[in-house]
Amino acid sequence: MYDLAIIGGGPAGVSGGVYASRKQLKTIFISDTFGGQSTVSEDIQNWIGFPHISGADLAKSLEEHLRTYAGDIVNIKTGTRAKSISKNPKNEETFTITTESGESFEAKTVLITVGSTRRKITVPNSDKFENRGITYCASCDGPLFSGQDVVVIGGGNAGFETAAQLSAYCKNVYILHKNESFKGDGVTVQKVLSKPNVKGILNAELLSVEGDKSVSGIKYKDKITGEEITLPVQGVFVEIGLIPSTDFVKDIVELNKQGQILIDPRTQQTKTKGIWASGDCTDSLYHQNNIASGDAVRALEDIYVNIHTK
Repeated sequence: MYDLAIIGGGPAGVSGGVYASRKQLKTIFISDTFGGQSTVSEDIQNWIGFPHISGADLAKSLEEHLRTYAGDIVNIKTGTRAKSISKNPKNEETFTITTESGESFEAKTVLITVGSTRRKITVPNSDKFENRGITYCASCDGPLFSGQDVVVIGGGNAGFETAAQLSAYCKNVYILHKNESFKGDGVTVQKVLSKPNVKGILNAELLSVEGDKSVSGIKYKDKITGEEITLPVQGVFVEIGLIPSTDFVKDIVELNKQGQILIDPRTQQTKTKGIWASGDCTDSLYHQNNIASGDAVRALEDIYVNIHTK
């Protein structure tokens, strides 16, 4: 019986694992790989303590950090994913975690840090130019496009937050949305579109991404006139939603309609006693590597208190 099971190997999961080791909580750590979504980024500039680090190097440093302090406290199981989490029939205050490789582990508490995946565009050349002009993380990659023209695909709040951030250092920022009105909050939409270098384009159906070795533009169709238009840009920032990797826990924790795990933001506890969650798989307001890491530390503090006050 473990004190804690940590599911997921991104910044949140590894932060939880390091703190579990420091607090001497006997832990089973289960993750297919290390690093999370940022492994695809070539140059991350906002991971605190590293002015520049690639996604691949971030993954390596996370794994090295955890393994350095794991000792005989944190049992690391990689190359497999959790398939299910259920209450232990022998003791409903504990949990059984079953992996895709067929192993089972029992734990008193669980921290879910499985993250999410970005919903991707699927138009001609979208695969070809991923990480060569197409990016899904403005916080990670935005400064690489300083002084250039960029487009944000998506008309919700996330798209406008991205556009606002990009407007600080990009020459022109276009927001492309397929519908006749933007989905973002009215105040946010008005504020961002009032910036002199931001322009919104509605009723626009994305047709393709253009370029040779890297992105040089996008082609879209005006759904009102039927005209096909080429917009010259060097960066394409996609903000059309996240898909939380939470389907395997839908029967044991409460999810919102987007599939995110509902948590208490003060403690990271879910509505299921004994289960906490951190990072992009939760309904927390903002999702970034540094935030996920800090949220997991908060969770570990609370888990430790709960274990030692039972």
